[in-house]
Amino acid sequence: MSTDPLPETTFAERSRAQLARPFLRQAVPRATDTAVKDLRARFADHDYEGLRELGRQIRSRTIADLDGYLGQLVTAFAANGVQVHRAADAAEAREHIRRICREAGATRVVKVKSMATEEIALNPALEADGLQVTETDLGEYVVQLDGDTPSHIIAPIIHKTRGEIRESLSRVAGRELPDDAAELTGFARETLRDAFMDADVGISGANFGVAESGTVVLVTNEGNGRMCTSMPRVHISLMGIERVIPALEDLAVMLPLITGAGTGQLITSYVTMLSGPRREGEPDGPDQMHIVLLDNGRRALLGTEFQDVLHCIRCGACQNVCPVYRQVGGHAYGWVYGGPIGAVLSPLFRGQAVGGELPQASSLCGACDDICPVKIPLHDLLLRLRRQRVDADAAPRRERLAADLWAWAWSSPWRYRLVTRCVGAGVRVAVGIGLVGRLGPLGSWARGRTLPMLARRPFHARRDLDD
Repeated sequence: MSTDPLPETTFAERSRAQLARPFLRQAVPRATDTAVKDLRARFADHDYEGLRELGRQIRSRTIADLDGYLGQLVTAFAANGVQVHRAADAAEAREHIRRICREAGATRVVKVKSMATEEIALNPALEADGLQVTETDLGEYVVQLDGDTPSHIIAPIIHKTRGEIRESLSRVAGRELPDDAAELTGFARETLRDAFMDADVGISGANFGVAESGTVVLVTNEGNGRMCTSMPRVHISLMGIERVIPALEDLAVMLPLITGAGTGQLITSYVTMLSGPRREGEPDGPDQMHIVLLDNGRRALLGTEFQDVLHCIRCGACQNVCPVYRQVGGHAYGWVYGGPIGAVLSPLFRGQAVGGELPQASSLCGACDDICPVKIPLHDLLLRLRRQRVDADAAPRRERLAADLWAWAWSSPWRYRLVTRCVGAGVRVAVGIGLVGRLGPLGSWARGRTLPMLARRPFHARRDLDD
Protein backbone atom coordinates (compact mmCIF):
# COMPACT_ATOMS: atom_id res chain seq x y z
CA MET A 1 0.00 0.00 0.00
CA SER A 2 1.22 3.50 -0.83
CA THR A 3 2.55 5.76 1.89
CA ASP A 4 1.77 8.90 -0.12
CA PRO A 5 0.97 11.98 2.00
CA LEU A 6 -2.59 13.14 2.43
CA PRO A 7 -3.79 15.21 -0.54
CA GLU A 8 -3.92 18.95 -0.03
CA THR A 9 -7.41 19.24 -1.51
CA THR A 10 -10.61 17.24 -1.33
CA PHE A 11 -12.61 15.72 -4.18
CA ALA A 12 -15.26 18.40 -3.67
CA GLU A 13 -12.67 21.18 -3.94
CA ARG A 14 -11.07 19.69 -7.03
CA SER A 15 -14.48 19.13 -8.59
CA ARG A 16 -15.48 22.75 -8.07
CA ALA A 17 -12.28 23.87 -9.79
CA GLN A 18 -13.01 21.64 -12.78
CA LEU A 19 -16.69 22.57 -12.97
CA ALA A 20 -15.66 26.21 -13.20
CA ARG A 21 -14.12 25.45 -16.62
CA PRO A 22 -16.93 25.80 -19.20
CA PHE A 23 -14.93 24.07 -21.93
CA LEU A 24 -14.34 20.97 -19.81
CA ARG A 25 -18.07 20.65 -19.12
CA GLN A 26 -18.65 20.58 -22.88
CA ALA A 27 -15.59 18.70 -24.14
CA VAL A 28 -15.59 15.76 -21.74
CA PRO A 29 -19.27 14.77 -22.20
CA ARG A 30 -18.97 15.25 -25.97
CA ALA A 31 -15.89 13.04 -26.20
CA THR A 32 -17.23 10.36 -23.88
CA ASP A 33 -20.61 10.32 -25.63
CA THR A 34 -18.78 9.67 -28.89
CA ALA A 35 -16.71 6.90 -27.33
CA VAL A 36 -19.76 5.11 -25.93
CA LYS A 37 -21.62 5.48 -29.23
CA ASP A 38 -18.62 4.07 -31.13
CA LEU A 39 -18.37 1.13 -28.72
CA ARG A 40 -22.01 0.22 -29.27
CA ALA A 41 -21.65 0.58 -33.04
CA ARG A 42 -18.50 -1.56 -32.99
CA PHE A 43 -20.33 -4.52 -31.44
CA ALA A 44 -23.79 -3.92 -32.90
CA ASP A 45 -23.61 -7.02 -35.11
CA HIS A 46 -21.68 -9.17 -32.64
CA ASP A 47 -22.42 -11.08 -29.47
CA TYR A 48 -20.83 -8.52 -27.18
CA GLU A 49 -22.23 -10.14 -24.05
CA GLY A 50 -20.73 -13.46 -25.10
CA LEU A 51 -17.37 -11.83 -25.78
CA ARG A 52 -17.49 -10.05 -22.43
CA GLU A 53 -18.14 -13.35 -20.69
CA LEU A 54 -15.14 -14.93 -22.43
CA GLY A 55 -13.04 -11.96 -21.36
CA ARG A 56 -14.25 -12.30 -17.78
CA GLN A 57 -13.38 -16.00 -17.78
CA ILE A 58 -9.87 -15.39 -19.12
CA ARG A 59 -9.14 -12.67 -16.58
CA SER A 60 -10.72 -14.62 -13.72
CA ARG A 61 -8.77 -17.78 -14.52
CA THR A 62 -5.53 -15.83 -14.79
CA ILE A 63 -5.87 -13.88 -11.55
CA ALA A 64 -6.96 -17.02 -9.68
CA ASP A 65 -3.53 -18.52 -10.48
CA LEU A 66 -1.53 -15.33 -10.86
CA ASP A 67 1.72 -16.68 -9.42
CA GLY A 68 1.57 -19.72 -11.67
CA TYR A 69 1.15 -17.66 -14.83
CA LEU A 70 3.75 -15.12 -13.72
CA GLY A 71 6.24 -17.97 -13.18
CA GLN A 72 5.51 -19.23 -16.69
CA LEU A 73 5.88 -15.70 -18.07
CA VAL A 74 9.24 -15.12 -16.37
CA THR A 75 10.58 -18.45 -17.66
CA ALA A 76 9.49 -17.60 -21.21
CA PHE A 77 11.02 -14.11 -20.96
CA ALA A 78 14.34 -15.58 -19.83
CA ALA A 79 14.31 -18.03 -22.75
CA ASN A 80 13.81 -15.04 -25.09
CA GLY A 81 16.76 -13.13 -23.67
CA VAL A 82 14.61 -10.65 -21.71
CA GLN A 83 15.98 -9.48 -18.34
CA VAL A 84 13.26 -9.55 -15.66
CA HIS A 85 13.17 -7.34 -12.57
CA ARG A 86 10.54 -7.59 -9.84
CA ALA A 87 9.36 -4.46 -8.03
CA ALA A 88 7.37 -4.70 -4.81
CA ASP A 89 6.43 -1.02 -4.88
CA ALA A 90 6.81 2.20 -6.84
CA ALA A 91 10.15 3.12 -5.26
CA GLU A 92 11.68 -0.23 -6.19
CA ALA A 93 10.35 0.04 -9.75
CA ARG A 94 11.84 3.51 -10.14
CA GLU A 95 15.17 2.29 -8.80
CA HIS A 96 15.30 -0.64 -11.25
CA ILE A 97 14.68 1.70 -14.19
CA ARG A 98 17.15 4.32 -12.96
CA ARG A 99 19.83 1.67 -12.55
CA ILE A 100 19.25 0.27 -16.04
CA CYS A 101 19.55 3.78 -17.49
CA ARG A 102 22.75 4.45 -15.56
CA GLU A 103 24.30 1.18 -16.66
CA ALA A 104 23.40 2.01 -20.26
CA GLY A 105 25.10 5.41 -19.96
CA ALA A 106 21.85 6.97 -21.10
CA THR A 107 21.33 10.71 -21.49
CA ARG A 108 17.98 10.71 -23.28
CA VAL A 109 14.84 8.60 -22.77
CA VAL A 110 11.71 8.36 -24.93
CA LYS A 111 8.45 6.97 -23.55
CA VAL A 112 5.26 5.40 -24.82
CA LYS A 113 2.04 6.41 -23.02
CA SER A 114 1.86 4.30 -19.87
CA MET A 115 -0.41 4.76 -16.87
CA ALA A 116 1.88 2.47 -14.88
CA THR A 117 4.77 4.93 -15.28
CA GLU A 118 2.41 7.70 -14.14
CA GLU A 119 1.47 5.52 -11.18
CA ILE A 120 5.09 5.28 -10.00
CA ALA A 121 5.91 8.94 -10.84
CA LEU A 122 8.77 7.82 -13.07
CA ASN A 123 9.55 10.98 -15.02
CA PRO A 124 10.62 13.18 -12.06
CA ALA A 125 12.91 10.41 -10.80
CA LEU A 126 14.67 10.10 -14.17
CA GLU A 127 14.92 13.86 -14.59
CA ALA A 128 16.49 14.09 -11.13
CA ASP A 129 19.25 11.85 -12.51
CA GLY A 130 19.90 14.37 -15.28
CA LEU A 131 18.12 12.42 -18.02
CA GLN A 132 16.13 14.16 -20.73
CA VAL A 133 12.76 12.42 -20.78
CA THR A 134 10.35 12.88 -23.70
CA GLU A 135 6.79 11.64 -23.85
CA THR A 136 6.10 10.68 -27.47
CA ASP A 137 2.33 10.08 -27.49
CA LEU A 138 0.94 13.39 -28.77
CA GLY A 139 -1.44 13.84 -25.85
CA GLU A 140 1.16 12.90 -23.26
CA TYR A 141 3.68 15.18 -24.97
CA VAL A 142 1.34 18.17 -24.59
CA VAL A 143 0.62 17.23 -20.97
CA GLN A 144 4.37 17.06 -20.29
CA LEU A 145 4.97 20.47 -21.89
CA ASP A 146 2.35 22.00 -19.62
CA GLY A 147 3.52 20.31 -16.42
CA ASP A 148 0.07 18.74 -16.35
CA THR A 149 -1.19 15.19 -15.84
CA PRO A 150 -3.44 12.98 -18.01
CA SER A 151 -7.17 13.25 -17.35
CA HIS A 152 -8.25 9.98 -18.99
CA ILE A 153 -6.68 6.54 -19.35
CA ILE A 154 -7.06 6.61 -23.14
CA ALA A 155 -7.31 10.33 -23.96
CA PRO A 156 -4.76 12.28 -21.88
CA ILE A 157 -5.76 15.76 -23.13
CA ILE A 158 -9.51 15.33 -23.32
CA HIS A 159 -9.70 18.39 -21.05
CA LYS A 160 -7.73 20.77 -23.31
CA THR A 161 -8.89 23.01 -26.13
CA ARG A 162 -7.12 23.09 -29.47
CA GLY A 163 -6.16 26.68 -28.65
CA GLU A 164 -4.43 25.55 -25.45
CA ILE A 165 -2.60 22.83 -27.37
CA ARG A 166 -1.52 25.38 -29.99
CA GLU A 167 -0.14 27.65 -27.26
CA SER A 168 1.84 24.77 -25.73
CA LEU A 169 3.39 23.74 -29.05
CA SER A 170 4.04 27.36 -30.01
CA ARG A 171 6.22 27.77 -26.93
CA VAL A 172 8.39 24.92 -28.16
CA ALA A 173 8.46 26.26 -31.73
CA GLY A 174 9.38 29.77 -30.61
CA ARG A 175 6.74 31.13 -32.98
CA GLU A 176 2.98 31.24 -33.33
CA LEU A 177 1.76 28.05 -34.94
CA PRO A 178 -1.48 28.04 -36.98
CA ASP A 179 -4.73 26.91 -35.38
CA ASP A 180 -4.90 23.83 -37.57
CA ALA A 181 -4.85 20.24 -36.26
CA ALA A 182 -2.81 18.88 -39.17
CA GLU A 183 -0.20 21.66 -38.84
CA LEU A 184 0.09 21.18 -35.08
CA THR A 185 0.44 17.41 -35.44
CA GLY A 186 3.04 17.87 -38.15
CA PHE A 187 5.13 20.14 -35.95
CA ALA A 188 4.98 17.65 -33.07
CA ARG A 189 5.99 14.83 -35.41
CA GLU A 190 9.05 16.74 -36.63
CA THR A 191 10.08 17.64 -33.09
CA LEU A 192 9.69 14.11 -31.74
CA ARG A 193 11.61 12.57 -34.64
CA ASP A 194 14.85 13.99 -33.21
CA ALA A 195 14.02 12.47 -29.82
CA PHE A 196 13.60 9.01 -31.38
CA MET A 197 16.91 9.32 -33.21
CA ASP A 198 18.88 10.49 -30.16
CA ALA A 199 17.35 8.30 -27.41
CA ASP A 200 19.45 5.69 -25.63
CA VAL A 201 16.51 4.10 -23.78
CA GLY A 202 12.88 3.56 -24.74
CA ILE A 203 10.29 2.94 -22.01
CA SER A 204 6.83 1.49 -22.52
CA GLY A 205 4.05 -0.05 -20.53
CA ALA A 206 2.42 -3.36 -21.41
CA ASN A 207 -1.20 -3.96 -22.29
CA PHE A 208 -0.69 -7.71 -21.96
CA GLY A 209 2.10 -10.15 -21.21
CA VAL A 210 1.58 -13.58 -22.80
CA ALA A 211 2.76 -16.31 -20.42
CA GLU A 212 3.22 -19.15 -22.89
CA SER A 213 5.45 -17.19 -25.29
CA GLY A 214 7.04 -14.43 -23.20
CA THR A 215 5.51 -11.71 -25.38
CA VAL A 216 4.75 -8.11 -24.45
CA VAL A 217 1.73 -6.76 -26.34
CA LEU A 218 1.31 -3.02 -26.92
CA VAL A 219 -1.88 -1.52 -28.34
CA THR A 220 -1.37 1.98 -29.79
CA ASN A 221 -2.80 4.37 -32.38
CA GLU A 222 0.42 6.28 -33.06
CA GLY A 223 3.64 5.02 -34.60
CA ASN A 224 5.57 6.26 -31.57
CA GLY A 225 5.12 2.92 -29.81
CA ARG A 226 7.16 1.03 -32.36
CA MET A 227 9.74 3.82 -32.62
CA CYS A 228 10.30 3.80 -28.85
CA THR A 229 10.65 0.04 -28.64
CA SER A 230 12.83 -0.54 -31.70
CA MET A 231 15.15 2.46 -32.20
CA PRO A 232 16.84 2.95 -28.78
CA ARG A 233 19.44 0.32 -27.93
CA VAL A 234 17.70 -0.46 -24.62
CA HIS A 235 13.97 -1.08 -24.17
CA ILE A 236 12.33 -1.20 -20.72
CA SER A 237 8.73 -2.33 -20.30
CA LEU A 238 6.95 -1.58 -17.02
CA MET A 239 4.19 -4.15 -16.57
CA GLY A 240 1.69 -4.49 -13.75
CA ILE A 241 1.76 -8.09 -12.58
CA GLU A 242 -1.97 -8.48 -13.28
CA ARG A 243 -1.54 -7.80 -17.03
CA VAL A 244 -0.47 -11.37 -17.74
CA ILE A 245 -2.70 -13.60 -19.89
CA PRO A 246 -2.16 -17.34 -20.40
CA ALA A 247 -1.82 -17.82 -24.18
CA LEU A 248 -1.58 -16.11 -27.54
CA GLU A 249 -5.01 -17.44 -28.48
CA ASP A 250 -6.48 -15.35 -25.63
CA LEU A 251 -5.59 -12.24 -27.64
CA ALA A 252 -8.38 -13.18 -30.04
CA VAL A 253 -10.74 -12.19 -27.21
CA MET A 254 -8.78 -9.53 -25.37
CA LEU A 255 -7.71 -7.39 -28.35
CA PRO A 256 -11.27 -6.80 -29.65
CA LEU A 257 -12.39 -6.03 -26.11
CA ILE A 258 -9.69 -3.50 -25.28
CA THR A 259 -9.80 -1.74 -28.64
CA GLY A 260 -13.57 -1.82 -29.01
CA ALA A 261 -14.30 -0.73 -25.44
CA GLY A 262 -11.53 1.86 -25.45
CA THR A 263 -11.99 3.60 -28.81
CA GLY A 264 -14.73 1.77 -30.73
CA GLN A 265 -12.22 0.58 -33.32
CA LEU A 266 -12.20 -2.83 -34.97
CA ILE A 267 -8.55 -2.87 -33.98
CA THR A 268 -6.05 -0.16 -33.12
CA SER A 269 -3.65 1.18 -35.74
CA TYR A 270 -0.74 -0.74 -34.23
CA VAL A 271 -0.67 -4.00 -32.29
CA THR A 272 2.97 -4.62 -31.42
CA MET A 273 4.26 -7.93 -30.04
CA LEU A 274 7.72 -7.91 -28.51
CA SER A 275 9.45 -11.16 -27.59
CA GLY A 276 13.00 -10.14 -26.81
CA PRO A 277 15.96 -8.04 -27.95
CA ARG A 278 17.29 -7.95 -31.50
CA ARG A 279 18.67 -11.31 -32.58
CA GLU A 280 21.60 -12.01 -34.84
CA GLY A 281 20.77 -11.11 -38.41
CA GLU A 282 17.80 -8.87 -37.50
CA PRO A 283 18.09 -5.32 -38.89
CA ASP A 284 16.42 -3.44 -36.02
CA GLY A 285 15.35 -3.71 -32.42
CA PRO A 286 17.05 -3.04 -29.09
CA ASP A 287 20.26 -4.69 -27.93
CA GLN A 288 18.70 -5.18 -24.49
CA MET A 289 15.12 -5.71 -23.37
CA HIS A 290 14.10 -5.41 -19.73
CA ILE A 291 10.77 -6.14 -18.03
CA VAL A 292 9.96 -4.57 -14.66
CA LEU A 293 7.08 -6.47 -13.05
CA LEU A 294 5.22 -4.03 -10.79
CA ASP A 295 3.27 -5.12 -7.71
CA ASN A 296 2.60 -1.84 -5.85
CA GLY A 297 -0.40 -3.16 -3.92
CA ARG A 298 -1.78 -5.58 -6.48
CA ARG A 299 -0.78 -8.83 -4.79
CA ALA A 300 -2.37 -7.69 -1.53
CA LEU A 301 -5.78 -7.83 -3.25
CA LEU A 302 -5.52 -11.52 -4.10
CA GLY A 303 -7.99 -13.60 -2.10
CA THR A 304 -9.89 -10.52 -0.91
CA GLU A 305 -13.34 -9.24 -1.76
CA PHE A 306 -11.63 -6.77 -4.12
CA GLN A 307 -9.72 -9.31 -6.22
CA ASP A 308 -11.99 -8.71 -9.24
CA VAL A 309 -10.52 -5.24 -9.77
CA LEU A 310 -7.31 -6.95 -10.94
CA HIS A 311 -9.25 -8.08 -14.03
CA CYS A 312 -9.16 -4.49 -15.34
CA ILE A 313 -7.59 -4.03 -18.79
CA ARG A 314 -7.47 -0.19 -18.58
CA CYS A 315 -9.78 0.49 -21.51
CA GLY A 316 -11.42 3.60 -20.01
CA ALA A 317 -14.99 2.54 -20.89
CA CYS A 318 -16.23 3.02 -17.32
CA GLN A 319 -14.94 6.60 -17.37
CA ASN A 320 -16.77 7.28 -20.62
CA VAL A 321 -20.16 6.17 -19.31
CA CYS A 322 -19.91 7.48 -15.72
CA PRO A 323 -22.26 10.45 -15.08
CA VAL A 324 -19.92 11.80 -12.39
CA TYR A 325 -16.70 11.60 -14.43
CA ARG A 326 -18.47 13.18 -17.41
CA GLN A 327 -19.06 16.30 -15.29
CA VAL A 328 -15.83 16.70 -13.32
CA GLY A 329 -13.20 15.05 -15.54
CA GLY A 330 -10.16 13.12 -14.40
CA HIS A 331 -8.23 15.67 -12.36
CA ALA A 332 -10.95 15.81 -9.73
CA TYR A 333 -10.00 12.28 -8.66
CA GLY A 334 -6.60 13.47 -7.47
CA TRP A 335 -4.45 10.62 -8.78
CA VAL A 336 -3.57 8.69 -11.93
CA TYR A 337 -6.84 6.81 -12.39
CA GLY A 338 -10.18 8.58 -12.75
CA GLY A 339 -13.80 7.54 -13.02
CA PRO A 340 -15.24 4.41 -11.39
CA ILE A 341 -12.03 2.40 -11.78
CA GLY A 342 -10.10 5.23 -10.14
CA ALA A 343 -12.62 5.40 -7.32
CA VAL A 344 -11.85 1.74 -6.62
CA LEU A 345 -8.09 1.63 -7.28
CA SER A 346 -7.16 4.81 -5.40
CA PRO A 347 -8.34 3.73 -1.93
CA LEU A 348 -7.06 0.18 -2.50
CA PHE A 349 -3.60 1.25 -3.67
CA ARG A 350 -3.21 4.41 -1.57
CA GLY A 351 -5.32 3.70 1.51
CA GLN A 352 -8.60 5.00 2.88
CA ALA A 353 -6.98 8.12 4.33
CA VAL A 354 -5.91 9.24 0.85
CA GLY A 355 -8.56 7.83 -1.52
CA GLY A 356 -11.44 6.86 0.74
CA GLU A 357 -13.65 9.77 -0.29
CA LEU A 358 -13.75 8.72 -3.97
CA PRO A 359 -16.25 5.83 -3.65
CA GLN A 360 -18.65 8.41 -2.20
CA ALA A 361 -18.42 10.29 -5.51
CA SER A 362 -20.65 7.83 -7.32
CA SER A 363 -24.31 7.79 -8.23
CA LEU A 364 -24.26 3.96 -7.94
CA CYS A 365 -26.21 3.81 -11.20
CA GLY A 366 -24.37 0.65 -12.30
CA ALA A 367 -23.58 1.90 -15.82
CA CYS A 368 -19.92 1.00 -15.27
CA ASP A 369 -20.92 -2.63 -14.57
CA ASP A 370 -22.95 -2.79 -17.76
CA ILE A 371 -20.18 -1.47 -20.02
CA CYS A 372 -17.05 -3.07 -18.51
CA PRO A 373 -15.64 -5.45 -21.18
CA VAL A 374 -14.55 -7.99 -18.57
CA LYS A 375 -17.58 -7.63 -16.30
CA ILE A 376 -15.89 -6.20 -13.21
CA PRO A 377 -18.64 -5.58 -10.61
CA LEU A 378 -17.53 -1.99 -10.01
CA HIS A 379 -20.84 -1.07 -8.39
CA ASP A 380 -20.38 -3.77 -5.74
CA LEU A 381 -16.74 -2.82 -5.18
CA LEU A 382 -17.69 0.80 -4.61
CA LEU A 383 -20.29 -0.26 -2.04
CA ARG A 384 -17.75 -2.48 -0.28
CA LEU A 385 -15.28 0.40 -0.08
CA ARG A 386 -17.98 2.62 1.38
CA ARG A 387 -18.64 -0.02 4.03
CA GLN A 388 -14.90 -0.37 4.67
CA ARG A 389 -14.66 3.38 5.17
CA VAL A 390 -17.37 3.26 7.81
CA ASP A 391 -15.81 0.24 9.51
CA ALA A 392 -12.48 2.08 9.63
CA ASP A 393 -14.24 5.03 11.30
CA ALA A 394 -12.93 7.20 8.46
CA ALA A 395 -16.27 8.76 7.50
CA PRO A 396 -16.91 12.34 8.69
CA ARG A 397 -18.78 12.62 11.99
CA ARG A 398 -21.80 14.34 10.47
CA GLU A 399 -22.10 11.56 7.91
CA ARG A 400 -22.02 8.90 10.62
CA LEU A 401 -24.55 10.85 12.68
CA ALA A 402 -26.89 11.18 9.70
CA ALA A 403 -26.66 7.44 9.02
CA ASP A 404 -27.35 6.63 12.69
CA LEU A 405 -30.41 8.89 12.74
CA TRP A 406 -31.63 7.40 9.47
CA ALA A 407 -31.25 3.85 10.83
CA TRP A 408 -33.09 4.78 14.04
CA ALA A 409 -35.91 6.51 12.21
CA TRP A 410 -36.51 3.66 9.78
CA SER A 411 -36.06 0.76 12.18
CA SER A 412 -39.73 0.56 13.17
CA PRO A 413 -42.99 1.19 11.27
CA TRP A 414 -44.29 3.97 13.52
CA ARG A 415 -41.03 5.93 13.42
CA TYR A 416 -40.87 5.49 9.64
CA ARG A 417 -44.41 6.87 9.22
CA LEU A 418 -43.78 9.75 11.61
CA VAL A 419 -40.55 10.81 9.90
CA THR A 420 -41.91 10.54 6.35
CA ARG A 421 -44.99 12.61 7.28
CA CYS A 422 -42.86 15.30 8.92
CA VAL A 423 -40.34 15.36 6.09
CA GLY A 424 -43.09 15.35 3.46
CA ALA A 425 -44.83 18.30 5.10
CA GLY A 426 -41.55 20.17 5.47
CA VAL A 427 -40.51 19.59 1.85
CA ARG A 428 -43.92 20.74 0.58
CA VAL A 429 -43.55 23.98 2.52
CA ALA A 430 -39.94 24.47 1.39
CA VAL A 431 -40.79 23.85 -2.26
CA GLY A 432 -43.85 26.06 -2.07
CA ILE A 433 -41.97 29.11 -0.74
CA GLY A 434 -38.78 28.47 -2.73
CA LEU A 435 -36.65 27.66 0.33
CA VAL A 436 -35.14 24.38 -0.91
CA GLY A 437 -32.20 26.04 -2.66
CA ARG A 438 -30.96 27.40 0.67
CA LEU A 439 -31.12 24.17 2.71
CA GLY A 440 -27.42 23.27 2.99
CA PRO A 441 -26.38 20.09 1.13
CA LEU A 442 -29.98 19.54 -0.03
CA GLY A 443 -29.92 23.01 -1.51
CA SER A 444 -26.73 22.28 -3.47
CA TRP A 445 -28.42 19.21 -4.95
CA ALA A 446 -31.70 21.00 -5.65
CA ARG A 447 -30.32 24.17 -7.28
CA GLY A 448 -29.78 22.36 -10.57
CA ARG A 449 -33.19 20.66 -10.56
CA THR A 450 -36.86 21.55 -10.57
CA LEU A 451 -38.41 19.68 -7.67
CA PRO A 452 -42.03 18.56 -8.00
CA MET A 453 -44.48 19.09 -5.17
CA LEU A 454 -44.77 15.93 -3.08
CA ALA A 455 -48.15 14.17 -3.06
CA ARG A 456 -50.16 14.62 0.13
CA ARG A 457 -51.17 10.95 0.17
CA PRO A 458 -48.28 8.45 -0.06
CA PHE A 459 -48.56 5.58 -2.50
CA HIS A 460 -49.09 2.91 0.17
CA ALA A 461 -52.05 4.86 1.58
CA ARG A 462 -54.02 4.73 -1.66
CA ARG A 463 -56.66 2.04 -1.35
CA ASP A 464 -58.58 2.78 -4.49
CA LEU A 465 -55.95 1.57 -6.98
CA ASP A 466 -56.95 -1.16 -9.42
CA ASP A 467 -55.36 -4.58 -8.91
